[in-house]
Amino acid sequence: MTGKVRTRIAPSPTGFLHLGTARTALYSWAYARHHGGEFVLRIEDTDVARSTQDSTDQILASMHWLGLDYDEGPIYQMQRLERYREVIAQMLAAGTAYHCYCTPAELDEMREAQRARGEKTLYDRRWRPEPGKVLPPVPEGVPPVVRFCNPPEGDVTWNDLVKGEITINNREIDDLIILRPDGVPTYNFAVVVDDWDMNITHVFRGDEHINNTPWQINIFRALGAPLPQFGHVPVILGDDGQKLSKRRGAVSVTAYEENGYLPEAMLNYLARLGWSHGDDELFTREQMVSWFDGSHLSKSPAQWDAAKLAWVNAQYIKAKSGDELAPLVAAQLQKRGIVADERLPAICALFKDRCDTTVALAGWAAAFYADIDVTEADRAQHITDAVKPAIATLVEKLMGVTWDKASIAVTIKEVLAAHALKMPVLAMPVRVLVMGTSQTPSLDSVLEIFSREKVIERLKKA
Repeated sequence: MTGKVRTRIAPSPTGFLHLGTARTALYSWAYARHHGGEFVLRIEDTDVARSTQDSTDQILASMHWLGLDYDEGPIYQMQRLERYREVIAQMLAAGTAYHCYCTPAELDEMREAQRARGEKTLYDRRWRPEPGKVLPPVPEGVPPVVRFCNPPEGDVTWNDLVKGEITINNREIDDLIILRPDGVPTYNFAVVVDDWDMNITHVFRGDEHINNTPWQINIFRALGAPLPQFGHVPVILGDDGQKLSKRRGAVSVTAYEENGYLPEAMLNYLARLGWSHGDDELFTREQMVSWFDGSHLSKSPAQWDAAKLAWVNAQYIKAKSGDELAPLVAAQLQKRGIVADERLPAICALFKDRCDTTVALAGWAAAFYADIDVTEADRAQHITDAVKPAIATLVEKLMGVTWDKASIAVTIKEVLAAHALKMPVLAMPVRVLVMGTSQTPSLDSVLEIFSREKVIERLKKA
């Protein structure tokens, strides 16, 4: 490989950054980092009617949360209109583009006639200049578009980084519009000029772009610009087997952040949706960069698996310390109007093995800071008349004990012995009264984190 590798991600701010684009961004980022290259963020905002600042902000926030740092950008297409018009003027002068004055009604009529003849609906090139051809008179009041002179014959072939050799015949594509009447370029033209100007060497994108690639390759060649290498990654399918997309079932990257997923877990899971390194399921960002050389990308669609993502997230939560988890859980508690204190790292350390998101972990932590609800079913099942005397004895003994795990454990054993009870008979009702659930980590560990006053106050409710 000669020259510096430069990759890019170019989302459209017509909605949130969805999972497929995030995965493509990850592959582009990892490939650049693996080869010591550069990664560019470009915002393709030429769809003026649908592009919003909120979407742009969400894209930038998602990239930051995932830790996909870029070396250049964000670069906005709408700030490059003069450059596009300059290239259009050069193409018009060179005869590789031309003005077309067809009205929408004329184009509809043309397509209807083609359908009636059983032909593929393609622009018939009526305004394309050719030797000896007489063009129609220019109509008054019709603002023209600019069309690209696509080669009418021959094939476009490229060696795709994912799918191998792909060939599409030029007769399958027509003279696409490259500049609209309002002076804004279309996607297939702007992306070529951008990749050329930004020296992009490798383009990873979803395989829905395969049909755009022949046009883009032909425009690169018409401009005398170097071709990047293309890699078209398969789509991600939802639970219903249909493609995840902005319009169908996709959830934004920031929604996963809000729902308590860790960015390193999300990257790990996204990476495995279409790429593998042996049987490795869990790996660090640094390992992925070390391994991601562009090979081992799958040619088949990947299936989104929410349960698998939750499992991956749980592994990353378990691997973190209570101190690392505390600020993430504090943010989740804050959404519930709860302000945490210095006990939170210990709470996180104690409960993290039971959780697959920081939202779930915040659910456990909330019991230490807010009132709990004991269901009538739990009260009826666990807080029986037979165990209430033992709870009363426990309250009495806890009032004078040294407040640490070891002393609390000894006290619980003394109460069990005094009332001839087995541990579950006493522990479950105590858990229900103190935590609101009968299933918790070891009782002495839980009680130690509470204040003595709070434990006694809740036990007295028996």
